[in-house]
Formats: sequence, C-alpha cells, structure tokens
Amino acid sequence: MADKHTGPDKPVALHFTVQAVEKLNEVVAGQPKPVAGLRLQLTGRPQGDFEHLLSIVEEGQEDAGDVRVEVGGLSVPVFVEGRNIAYLNGLKIQYEYKGPDRSGLEYANPNPLWLGEAEMAIQEIIETELNPQIAAHGGFISLLAVEGNTAYIQMGGGCQGCGMADVTLKQGVEASIIGVVPGIEHVVDNTDHASGTNPYYEPSKK
Repeated sequence: MADKHTGPDKPVALHFTVQAVEKLNEVVAGQPKPVAGLRLQLTGRPQGDFEHLLSIVEEGQEDAGDVRVEVGGLSVPVFVEGRNIAYLNGLKIQYEYKGPDRSGLEYANPNPLWLGEAEMAIQEIIETELNPQIAAHGGFISLLAVEGNTAYIQMGGGCQGCGMADVTLKQGVEASIIGVVPGIEHVVDNTDHASGTNPYYEPSKK
C-alpha cells in the first residue's frame, strides 16, 4: 500500500501488502498499552543478507531520529530507523501465515548490502577471506556498520560464545581489515558472547 513520510527530509518508500496491513492492524489492536506506531529497523546482514525487525512502539517510546511514514490502511504510523533509511527505502513487506509460533512477515529489500566504498571493501574481505576460514567451525562474521574509522562486526554460529573470539578478532579480522581498507583503524566486536549456545571452543572451567 502507498505511503508518505514526514519528519527529516529523507524520502522513504515502503510497500505493505493488504495481508500484511490486516495482520499488523490485528496485532496493534491486541496490545495492552497504547501504541504510537511500528518501528522498522535493519538489525544486521548475517551471511550476506538483510535482517529486518518490525516492532511495537508504545506511546512515549518514539525515537527522535526515526522517520515517520504513514502507510495506507495501517492504523498507526511506521517509524523507520533514521540511520538506515538508505537501506530500507523501497522495502516490501508481505504476510503469509506459517504457524502459531512464527511471525509470517517476509521482507523483500531491493537495496545493495552496502553503499559506501569502505563497507563494500570490508564485506568482500569477510566473504572471500574470513568466513571461508571459520566456516569449518560453524561460524561466520557479519559487518554491522562503519562509523568514522571504526568497523563494527558481529560473530555468529559457532563464533558466538567462543572463548577464542578475542584471538580470532585480533589475529584474523583486524589483520585482514586494518591497513587494507583505507580509513579503518579499529574493528569492534559487538557480539554478545555471553549468550552463545554453540561455541566451537569451550573455555576451561576453574
């Protein structure tokens, strides 16, 4: 369905199918607290694909940096994550029932994974050098963002919770990116290793 945005001057177009609008209106109507809208975010790019999140925003919890989008048929506006406008523009959201424990929302994103030269260079290194090296351990690395001279990454699969993650970061990831990609001086691992469930190296317990 058609949309129009308000707020910061960052044009964004979203497309919701009729089925998606109907389901989301149903979800909003069933909330126990007043709903300000739905928040659309880009939460990562695991294994070379976009990962999206559409969540409920209660009244008073709006983010000032988001762009408000009115979608025809939706009972509430959609707040699009401001920092990822370029990667969410043109997104199509559809709904298909897949069972009681699954959301059923599907996202078709027409945008390239990255638009900046540094991001594209790091993504290529991850795909061609780093991920093939750790694939045998069931792990993978994803680039989250580049801000200034810092690249933020996330480790998944066998890497999450791995006791050797710091070693992997220092000896592998940093060495492959810093000094190779112009302007990048730091690599930060944003993985929550404490909640890892499938580490390929278990630290010794004392």
